Amino acid sequence: MAVTATATESRLVLLIRTMRVRQWTKNVFVLSPLLFSLHLFELDSLLLSVIAFFLFSLTASSIYILNDIVDADVDRSHPVKRLRPIASGALPLGFAAWAVVILFSITVGLALWVHRGFAFVLIGYFALNVVYSYALKRAVIIDVMTIAASFVLRIVAGAIIIDVPISEWLLICTSLLALFLGFSKRRHEITVLEADAHIHRPVLLEYSTYFLDQMISLVTASTLICYILYTVDDDTVAKFGSKALLYTTPFVLYGLFRYYYLVHQKKTGGDPTSEFLSDIPLLVNVVLWAASVFIILYLR
Repeated sequence: MAVTATATESRLVLLIRTMRVRQWTKNVFVLSPLLFSLHLFELDSLLLSVIAFFLFSLTASSIYILNDIVDADVDRSHPVKRLRPIASGALPLGFAAWAVVILFSITVGLALWVHRGFAFVLIGYFALNVVYSYALKRAVIIDVMTIAASFVLRIVAGAIIIDVPISEWLLICTSLLALFLGFSKRRHEITVLEADAHIHRPVLLEYSTYFLDQMISLVTASTLICYILYTVDDDTVAKFGSKALLYTTPFVLYGLFRYYYLVHQKKTGGDPTSEFLSDIPLLVNVVLWAASVFIILYLR
């Protein structure tokens, strides 16, 4: 009995590692409609947004497990991913597959109980990522656009669950930022894996560092311009009562430049979450931007 309990406990620990809880930071985008709708201090909206964050995070974790199942063979050729529980063989495929089914079923059930519209977005997010895992990740450019669409769905989910209008500016800025991060990740993979890049991710055969640099430059400029236009838009000024949001632009500019620096000079950028949490200047910049936005919107 002791051996069985130990084995079960070990599998649960490995499963939690595969769920990549650290990556849940990506789902803070679910909270952005709460911040920019000026409902941050409304208890009902705050509670619903927090629930949405955790339900979206659990759904994302089920996708991470599924991805590791699908990519197990390929991950074994990757210098880092070969150590993942499924790729290394430590976590059985059957156990992982059942975990996906159970985790997603529970999450959707809770989402339907909280808000039906939100649940439909959650199901759409899961379905999109399943298609991505089996097909879209092999389609050049579309693979990165699919990643961007996943971030947009986070915004949509966050707006729907608290019943606020979805800001077109927020959707555009988010999609452009996601494209920036996605193309940067592809560049990192090519740089690190070099000649073996296409073995790990076949679509990388269709990319080159020159092409990706052009794409990154394009979306960097587009993201910055879009953000500036958003801050001075008549509707934005009318909603927030001033043009002060424009003064947060330097933080956005520095953040983009800093990440670009990390990709080119430090040869990182493969994991945006790790970069944001480990690079102190970038983390401080994000905190200062968030604090500035909060002060402008709520303490004006």
